Amino acid sequence: MKTKKINIKQKFSKLSEYWSPKVLAEMNDYQFKIAKIKGDFIWHKHKDTDEVFIIIEGNMKIEFRDRVLKLSEGDLYVVPKGEEHRPYSEKECKIMLVEPKGTQNTGDKRGTLTAENDIWV
Repeated sequence: MKTKKINIKQKFSKLSEYWSPKVLAEMNDYQFKIAKIKGDFIWHKHKDTDEVFIIIEGNMKIEFRDRVLKLSEGDLYVVPKGEEHRPYSEKECKIMLVEPKGTQNTGDKRGTLTAENDIWV
């Protein structure tokens, strides 16, 4: 398999919607996804997988039922599988997610913020 260099900043410039992760690369059965986020997301959980948030640019919060976690540029956080959470960002924030292929962005919930899977940027 031939691989090529990916410029993450250039790929972010192609994103126009918030809360709509796009696949950047795959490694084994995992996908590296990027997304721009702003405002509130929904309460959800992923029953079968952890979820990794890597903050590329900006700031965000992840609300849990018992606490709020603040994340800034350069931070990485793993939400354990099964833990209900709600991401939020007051201003635009650029993030990378690392998760198994086929993981739905809204986890156990479906709605207007549920993004189509396996869309590449």
